[in-house]
Amino acid sequence: MKVLLGIGGADDSIKALEKTIDRATATNDELTVAIVENPNADRTPNEVEDAVQKYLDEAKLSATIRHVEGDPGSRLVDIAETEGYEEIVLGGGQTSPMGKIQIGQIAEFVLLNSHKTVTLVR
Repeated sequence: MKVLLGIGGADDSIKALEKTIDRATATNDELTVAIVENPNADRTPNEVEDAVQKYLDEAKLSATIRHVEGDPGSRLVDIAETEGYEEIVLGGGQTSPMGKIQIGQIAEFVLLNSHKTVTLVR
């Protein structure tokens, strides 16, 4: 399966990276990691790329890493649809004190606008 992982540098993105790499290793998915600008992230895009490469090296997995400019949500949807990806994977979703899921703006946009399968890793 051709999988596009959108990652912006928040902790939930790193968790999605780990789980997606595990799955890609087990199922031989073709993985592309799209690093997007996330103003709420704790890491810069270059720090994210270093972390991605470290996880890929540890898993002995080859994947394409690309930096995506522009509005993150719309760019991820556009890339997935125009380049033939079958799935978009995103980190996101924290549980509120009331037990409800709270998702970020990027994840919400992708979930509401993509015609591809979207997996939200929590």
